[in-house]
Amino acid sequence: MSEVLFTVLVGLVGLERLAELVVSKRNAAWSFARGGVEYGQAHYPLMVALHTALLAGALAEVWIRRPGFVPGLGWTMLALVLLAQGLRWWCIATLGRQWNTRVIVVPGLRLVHAGPYRLLRHPNYVAVVIEGFALPLVHSAWITTVVFSVLNAVLLTVRISVENAALAALDRAPAP
Repeated sequence: MSEVLFTVLVGLVGLERLAELVVSKRNAAWSFARGGVEYGQAHYPLMVALHTALLAGALAEVWIRRPGFVPGLGWTMLALVLLAQGLRWWCIATLGRQWNTRVIVVPGLRLVHAGPYRLLRHPNYVAVVIEGFALPLVHSAWITTVVFSVLNAVLLTVRISVENAALAALDRAPAP
């Protein structure tokens, strides 16, 4: 029974990710219509594949390996997953049309220093790290957690480098 509930949870996270992609696509169209320039296109398909593999891997591990649900761990990790979703949507709401799953810079726009961006330069990636660590552990899928976390650390090194370079270019742009 706990495997079924975990499958529902992962399905809900998958639907949330699809909602993000809808918002991202709409925001990308808005950005490109205003002269937006995309950075880091080469790593984007790897990022999509890794995040898809997180969901598939967690499900596969739970259904194949059949780890038990450990209430103390599971409920704590579920709380972290929910907090990560809240942080992610706070980031999306704060950035508005500037939020995207891609790195797109619109000339003339300024860096956002509101919401969670007052506290951290990349709060969305904090949400990604927390979710990637916690979601599989809701049902003790530690292999998925370790593999995703290691690969995500490598990918985020590239992604943050690309984004920092793009944001530096935006920050140097003259105000409209």
